[in-house]
Amino acid sequence: MNEPITPIGVFDSGYGGLTILREIQRTLPQYDLIYLGDNARAPYGNRSYDVVYRYTLESVRKLFALGCPLIILACNTASAKALRTIQQRDLPGMDAERRVLGVIRPTVESVVELSRNGHIGLLGTVGTVASLSYPMELEKLEPGITVTGEACPLWASIVEAGEADSEGADYFVRKNIEHLFEQDGKIDTLILGCTHYPLLLKWIRKHVPTGVRILSQGDLVAKSLADYLRRHPEMEIRCSKGGTTRYYTTESPDRFVDTASIFLGHGITAEHIDLE
Repeated sequence: MNEPITPIGVFDSGYGGLTILREIQRTLPQYDLIYLGDNARAPYGNRSYDVVYRYTLESVRKLFALGCPLIILACNTASAKALRTIQQRDLPGMDAERRVLGVIRPTVESVVELSRNGHIGLLGTVGTVASLSYPMELEKLEPGITVTGEACPLWASIVEAGEADSEGADYFVRKNIEHLFEQDGKIDTLILGCTHYPLLLKWIRKHVPTGVRILSQGDLVAKSLADYLRRHPEMEIRCSKGGTTRYYTTESPDRFVDTASIFLGHGITAEHIDLE
């Protein structure tokens, strides 16, 4: 009798979480994975806390129903606006032995280790920057740290439109980065607080001052997940290891496959899924 597949779930409101998934696949290739993109309702960045929480909880419930004992919210907006409530209010009543983790904590832990002067820059969606989740989490680890945020509302759309290499992308990246460093010229560590932004790295590096460290979340989250599984063998043993990845979207699978290739660099197959 075949053992049931109990994959690690990776959730995002759209496509950006595929940059997280890609690094998890590289770091932990033995594990089964499910990616769920709520593309039909993306983007989450400008939505209210209540809406983001409700949408995220629906996706968490669906991934649990698909057998996931552990879920990564590979979305900064969902991590900022929904994670804590789901962990504290919903999980105990749903399944106290399952876990939902986010991308903000692994990122801030790395920032504290890397920054030399305590001046941090944050590039993110309107929702992520406005939530103040990064400043609050950093303050817990390093009181007195200075965090300056810059909302970049067009960046994700540029990436999803396949225009990451365009002159227009260069223009908007330069504009936002210049504004960020006008606010604090002492920034020595820069957080890419949206999972789309690694696809704009060549422009970001072009306009960020020399010597500033740029933190991309995929590698950080993958390493943090590997460490989490080492420290929690009771969870590690529950995650099946067949090396498979399944992709689900609330939108058109054909459209998802086309855009996903921009983030993954290769073709995939995907299935439509309803969250209700």
